[in-house]
Amino acid sequence: MSWLRNYLDSLEPLFERGGRLEKFYALYEMVDTLLYSPPDTTRAAPHVRDALDLKRVMGYVWMATFPAIFFACYNTGYQANTAMAGLGITEVEGIRGAFSGWFGYNPDNFFANFWHGAWYFFPVYMTVFIAGGICEVIFSLVRGHEVNEGFFVTSILLSLTLPPSIPLWMVALGTIFGVVIGKEVFGGTGKNFLNPALTGRAFLYFAYPAAMSGDAVWTAVDGYTGATALGAAAAGGLDAVAALGFTWWDHFIGFIPGSLGETSTLAIMIGAAILLYTRIASWRIMLGVLVGMVATSLLFNLIGSDTNPMFAVPFWWHLVTGGFAFGLVFMATDPVTASHTDTGRFWFGVLVGLMTVLIRVANPAFPEGIMLAILFANIFSPLIDYAVVQSNIKRRLARLSADGGTS
Repeated sequence: MSWLRNYLDSLEPLFERGGRLEKFYALYEMVDTLLYSPPDTTRAAPHVRDALDLKRVMGYVWMATFPAIFFACYNTGYQANTAMAGLGITEVEGIRGAFSGWFGYNPDNFFANFWHGAWYFFPVYMTVFIAGGICEVIFSLVRGHEVNEGFFVTSILLSLTLPPSIPLWMVALGTIFGVVIGKEVFGGTGKNFLNPALTGRAFLYFAYPAAMSGDAVWTAVDGYTGATALGAAAAGGLDAVAALGFTWWDHFIGFIPGSLGETSTLAIMIGAAILLYTRIASWRIMLGVLVGMVATSLLFNLIGSDTNPMFAVPFWWHLVTGGFAFGLVFMATDPVTASHTDTGRFWFGVLVGLMTVLIRVANPAFPEGIMLAILFANIFSPLIDYAVVQSNIKRRLARLSADGGTS
């Protein structure tokens, strides 16, 4: 591939300052660093020797989503094919139907399920990628900055949180809102205080609630309705969840209707293991979210309620329902919008877990709570870090005073 390296080097003068294509340097730099590692090095002391850069960080997160992506394709097709078999539907209409039926629509056929589901996931992902990528490039060209790799992660995370049946024009609109309002208006990657993927999803939820909630959006078959565990629990508690025919293990493995990449806690936990092994995600945040969720759910279980069945939902059901596991692993651990101090990361996670259960239980109109809980915690993360730093300062001053100013 030396010819490609030489060709890119020959084009570089055209895009450098003074070249004919100077204003498009961001596009050249994007392609060059996508194919090769950046050649830039620090030439003045001090030096930091580390093989990890932003591209590799984003690459690890992107790879950690592969189990969820794989399962999203299979389960989306499986749920659709099962519903079609129950309704007696033998084909899918439109352009999607021209391609999705190559292996048939038998729910017992692995390839039929995976291929059918892929034709729901990949159109959503490509729409997010193209719409968000255009926004990224436009802002980079206007500012004269390089195109950041952060959008690779934003695009896949937003895609995995959406229902399979959502119209693609809504996907594009939500992506643009998330990228522009959630990130670019604050200066781009590293300067935003809200998670852009969650910002886009929140916009879609409040702007188009019929396409993001209810019983008709979770299975990709027109006219088919089916409640999720959270919706059923909010209406009738765990008895209503059992009436759906799905067990706790079904929810843990992921063979249930739901958002594209949020159904399988098992696949998400595999991604968590990758992020923890590579030290990309903070284990303190993950632990804090779990502690906050368990403590708050146990408190509600203890209080009890005769009118609200969500009070009785145990923590192990909160773990596998809705988008809790996905938010715990991929959203709450965003290194930009979460707290940055070690102690702050733990309490940031506790706040996320607490708010998730509080919203799920105390707000019957919004049974899912992880999205708003993380956005809420994003707003308070600087305050959490400030409190931690001030606490450390006071403790050290007190120690210095006790030592007579000698330490």
